[in-house]
Amino acid sequence: MQALVLEDVGVLRLKTVADPAPGPGEVLLRVAACGICGTDVHIFQGSPGSAPVAPPVVLGHELAGEVIEVGAGVQELRVGDRVAVDPNIYCGRCRFCRDGRPQMCEHLQAVGVTRNGGMAELCVVPAASCHRLPEGASWLDGALAEPLACCLHGIERLAPRAGQRALVIGAGFIGLVMVQLLRMYGAGPIVVSEPDPKKREMALSLGADSAFHPYAVSRDGAGVPAAHMDEGFDLVVECVGRQETMQAAVDAAGRGARVLMFGVAHPAAEIRLHPYEVFAKELTILGSFINPHTHRAAVALVAQQRLRLQALVSHRFTPTQVAEALPQYSQLGIRKGVLVWPWAAEDKRG
Repeated sequence: MQALVLEDVGVLRLKTVADPAPGPGEVLLRVAACGICGTDVHIFQGSPGSAPVAPPVVLGHELAGEVIEVGAGVQELRVGDRVAVDPNIYCGRCRFCRDGRPQMCEHLQAVGVTRNGGMAELCVVPAASCHRLPEGASWLDGALAEPLACCLHGIERLAPRAGQRALVIGAGFIGLVMVQLLRMYGAGPIVVSEPDPKKREMALSLGADSAFHPYAVSRDGAGVPAAHMDEGFDLVVECVGRQETMQAAVDAAGRGARVLMFGVAHPAAEIRLHPYEVFAKELTILGSFINPHTHRAAVALVAQQRLRLQALVSHRFTPTQVAEALPQYSQLGIRKGVLVWPWAAEDKRG
């Protein structure tokens, strides 16, 4: 089979490798589509993913495909099933798993991170990680269910309520999903901070009440309603992961605010925090890691067409194009890229 193999930091090659075979409790998928995540770019550059990465490995943890073989003991799936994959594999034995917090698993494994993933024609995954795609859902929908599931976990942590003033920092794929989820939960007004005018326009089309360039904001309200600047926001969602945007997230928080740090920062990044401000404002600063217990809900939302996800995909890649694009991915202006394997591009079902 053909696979995009990360051989070392900064070295990704399209190669012919041996076809994998499913073990007990596993299934073999013919991969249809695989989203390219910021985490894939971080791993390519040498940073960790959801768990430490040891090349060589096939990247790709946002995947959907067709079951073509089932391993021993698999009863819940059949050959021909179309599935989306939750890539995270928990041990079920550590104190966090037993306490209902599997995302903190001490032995976390992940498809496309610690084991071969969806940037290959074939991929072996645990049957328990598969969620059947509903009738009418496309392969692209299936691949996008994983980042949506991560956003759902973040929103659950944030716990938005109707009428709360919300700021979303960054209008890339994740930020635009967050805008839609906040609207679905009734938050508002929703304000977006984003330097790219086209992304600001898309944020407005997806439910944001206003969108501004981050450097246009001042305390007198330039670029954002003055009331929001004076009072701060009830909810702040940081979707970039840069030092300056994380600092802006804390600075924009009003009294009693909840701040969700969703963007993946460099491990060495630091921001300034005034403990008195946290105390006086009763700030809650939250993290959100992967997608425990939310993949099923994400697939359901895909089926209900409650969100515009495919509209957020700006690039569809062939395998060769992925190998060429990943070294310069952040400079290409890509909102969301998806690797679509040739057979799936011709499949009328998805």
